Amino acid sequence: MTGILYLVATPIGNLEDITLRALRVLKEVDLIAAEDTRHTGQLLKHFDIKKPLCSFYSHNQEQRSPELVEKLLAGRQVALVTDAGTPGISDPAVSLVAQAVRAGIRIVPIPGATALISALVCSGLDPSRFLFLGFLPIKSGKRARLLEELKEGSATLVMYESPHRIAKTLSDLAAAFSPRQAVLGRELTKIYEEFERGDIAELAQQYQTKKPRGEYVIVIDGKAG
Repeated sequence: MTGILYLVATPIGNLEDITLRALRVLKEVDLIAAEDTRHTGQLLKHFDIKKPLCSFYSHNQEQRSPELVEKLLAGRQVALVTDAGTPGISDPAVSLVAQAVRAGIRIVPIPGATALISALVCSGLDPSRFLFLGFLPIKSGKRARLLEELKEGSATLVMYESPHRIAKTLSDLAAAFSPRQAVLGRELTKIYEEFERGDIAELAQQYQTKKPRGEYVIVIDGKAG
């Protein structure tokens, strides 16, 4: 009998956001594949969970996926976690999930925290239709083409950005989407959680001199019909 691959969401900041089901699954599986074993080790220690860990991150997922599928086919139960949030949302998972599907292995989601949904529902912008972009392309040409394609869309746009690129990204977004309304969600679920709202150009101007801190979720209003 084959094992089960569990995709387990973990907190994006506040450890109280982990679910009872996630804790049970992490206690019951044979192996936990983690984006950063040191980070996940701290999480497991907090909840007094002792399980073997193996690394599974963007640069080794192609090599590690077949190994994990082999373990699953041998009947072992495996949980996949990332540093924060839901596996597969701007984090490694796709390669393993695709190979598990082809091998006929059962895949079970253990839902939980996701930064994009937290930011979207608190933004005050229309959540009924949205487009999640992950991180925008770093190369300027590819980024410019993508933003041009998105100009005419009416769906609310959601994307992630790191603190060292937030000023440049906001400047690019202002050039493409001003005067649309935007919301920046920062340090979500953490002590210094903050939402900044305003015209995307105004926010971009503020970040020309403001020192950014923490990870960001950017939400931008869609084009008015």
